[in-house]
Amino acid sequence: MSTEPVPHGRPVHPTFPSDRIGHNPAGPVLLVGGYGTVGAELARLAAPAWPLLLTGRSEQRGAALAAELDGATARRWDLADPEPFTAGVRAVVGVVNDPDDRVLRAAVGAGVPYVDVTRWTARLQRAATLAALLRPTAPVLLSSAWMGGVTSLVAAALADRLGGAERIETAVRWDLADRAGADSVEFMDRLGLDYEVVQDGRRRTVAPLSRPRTVRIGAAPTLVAGIDTPEQFTLPLTLGATTATTRIGFSSRSSTTALLAVRRAGFFRWGRGERWEPARRALLYSPGEGGTALLRTDVSSGGRTLTATVEDRAGQAHLTAVGALLALRRALGADGAPPPAGVAFPEQTPRPGRVLEDLAELGVTVTVTAADGRRGTEEAA
Repeated sequence: MSTEPVPHGRPVHPTFPSDRIGHNPAGPVLLVGGYGTVGAELARLAAPAWPLLLTGRSEQRGAALAAELDGATARRWDLADPEPFTAGVRAVVGVVNDPDDRVLRAAVGAGVPYVDVTRWTARLQRAATLAALLRPTAPVLLSSAWMGGVTSLVAAALADRLGGAERIETAVRWDLADRAGADSVEFMDRLGLDYEVVQDGRRRTVAPLSRPRTVRIGAAPTLVAGIDTPEQFTLPLTLGATTATTRIGFSSRSSTTALLAVRRAGFFRWGRGERWEPARRALLYSPGEGGTALLRTDVSSGGRTLTATVEDRAGQAHLTAVGALLALRRALGADGAPPPAGVAFPEQTPRPGRVLEDLAELGVTVTVTAADGRRGTEEAA
């Protein structure tokens, strides 16, 4: 790595040798990590609309997926390798962890629309700060809320119907039979760190997996507990929510109970470091053959509450890819509205009334229920 001055009075920042990404409005969409668990789902969703360039550490794995898709090619780009990467692209989507902000800096520096769906809260905060300092001339859409920003989009849709959002509460049911990429469980390494939430208009520091409760998510009563996710940071800023919480639980209540017991024993505090990494990951990373992604978001305002139950039978990787696709459309202005200027988050969509229809068109079922029991369903035909 080297330290280079940034032109036009921008801050000096350590960076890899200069990657040369150029903006080509007729070029492919670059998916960094485009053949991983989520990346492959996104590639299949995006291929009918744009040519794609899939990158990762293994060009062979990327080429195998590219062969399935019209207009897709694959190249090697290992973010840990200092060899500069060169490409002319119309947009960049980060579908793999970018711990040194290498992809972000390359895209912003080239004026290329950029989407990221992989960051936990602290890294999203850093990315937003860095992007703002670099003064982006193209959209920078940080869509790392749960499931590629789907939770934030749904919250925005309900807030639009209610005319505001005072409380936003999300409960996630993690299907242990579902497929999961290694990156998707990196947040397990954060379970030993307290985090900040907004509750009743006040910022408070809470412990992970605290405040457990049983929530009915669809037809399934699910034991859930608090977890650090980016939307708890962004929703109070963007939608003005005075309470924003996200909780998670397993499809197996006994597994959730065991995880809470491990937390109470202090494992996530004393079991840090590389030595305990396999044990930490094994608690959640047990990918199966496929399951159902299921979550619930409640939004309250002015004494009214709407509940949205989101179900994707193709699984959490597909639902995350759906969120990424909608973010890509937003960044390119391909959703019928002008693209955002500078740094933005998914819930800042100018089309909240279309969110549930967009999800339905991509195979995601959303059932909206009012506090009085009335309900309506947006689903694929």
